[in-house]
Amino acid sequence: MHLPAFYSHAPRLLVRDPLAELLGAADDGLIEYGYPDAVRLAGHSCPTVAGAYLMARAGLRALYPDAVPERGGVVVTMGAAEVEGTTGVIAQVFTLLTGAAANNGFHGLAGQHARHNLLRYGGGDRSCIASFRRADNGDTVYLSMDLSSIPPAPQMRELMVRALADDASSEERAAFGSIWQDRVRRLLLEHADDPAVIRVERRD
Repeated sequence: MHLPAFYSHAPRLLVRDPLAELLGAADDGLIEYGYPDAVRLAGHSCPTVAGAYLMARAGLRALYPDAVPERGGVVVTMGAAEVEGTTGVIAQVFTLLTGAAANNGFHGLAGQHARHNLLRYGGGDRSCIASFRRADNGDTVYLSMDLSSIPPAPQMRELMVRALADDASSEERAAFGSIWQDRVRRLLLEHADDPAVIRVERRD
């Protein structure tokens, strides 16, 4: 699988998963994720997938400032319904990185390490994309993103129309893919820690 080279330069995220440690899946439960993992999960790369990856990274780092984030220790509440817009896509990336799953998630072992019902939809707070809450101490952050400072290239729409046409050439499709991924590249490499783009908020 040949992925764009810049994917490997995107920020990575180290988490500790007690279930993975218990079951011998990872030494000390330590798992490192990179943007290619989110791409493989989603089956594509776009600003939404990249933004979800960066929001999850930022949220977990904010909740665990002095420790490795605990995968499976966070309750994720999406602001919108599962079927609304890109909510489902974003939630899938959140599940990958946080371990929080909806009702179809792992039910645990002897009452421990359950992951089901840690991901919830339609929390009613439309001012954010999602909230992350630590299950152990209730610390909560609210996540959103603003991509207005990373606009698509002016020729994006025209290239998309041509690329989707039945008679599009391989060159036209490649040109669209290249310019599409350049916006993803800018988001991942230039704005990963930009608080104006990837927003993490605490509230009283």
